[in-house]
Amino acid sequence: MKPETVNPLNLERIKQQLVPFVELASLTDSAVSAIRTYIGLLLKWNAKLNLTAIRDPEEIITRHFGESLFAARQLFPTGDSRESVIDLGSGAGFPGLPIKLWSPDIDLTLVESNHRKATFLREVIRALDLRSVVVLTQRAESVSLRTDLVTFRAVERFERILPVAFGLVKPGGRIALLIGEAQVESAKSMLPGIAWKNSIQIPSSKSRRLLIGE
Repeated sequence: MKPETVNPLNLERIKQQLVPFVELASLTDSAVSAIRTYIGLLLKWNAKLNLTAIRDPEEIITRHFGESLFAARQLFPTGDSRESVIDLGSGAGFPGLPIKLWSPDIDLTLVESNHRKATFLREVIRALDLRSVVVLTQRAESVSLRTDLVTFRAVERFERILPVAFGLVKPGGRIALLIGEAQVESAKSMLPGIAWKNSIQIPSSKSRRLLIGE
């Protein structure tokens, strides 16, 4: 018999797992409940669609939701923002959808070229009853929208996508990257005209970094 795994739908356990990443006092009960629903959908869809290689529910909470919410807290400390945001290569919705749960009033666009993954994203949006969120099923290079903030995480072809991502940022806007430590200097050298802040280590990770530029 396999060892018992933690029920991903247990609200208290989800909160405990998120402690290193975000102040729980700033995370509403409705947001935690939404995370519970989201995890359930992710596990269900992952059985037929490879949304994430991570199968363990606790690791899903820390690696996907924890990392995304940590970025959200750095980008929108009070959670009160009406900025427009593009999340490139959203895949299973990270970090875009957790950022939306943290800051509900942002205007979010998820860009995902894979039609099946885009269908999953729309299902999550419907299930969580999220407003001001749209999914664009197209490649980043063909997006004409410009927003206050552009995010991406663990996308393929990093060197190719980075300048495309910055091209989607409005004047005076920001770009936020969730990347490996080895990619930080590469990003800075590729876009030397950006005012990069010091990268921030993601909690519970030795090599993951949040890099913000404007």
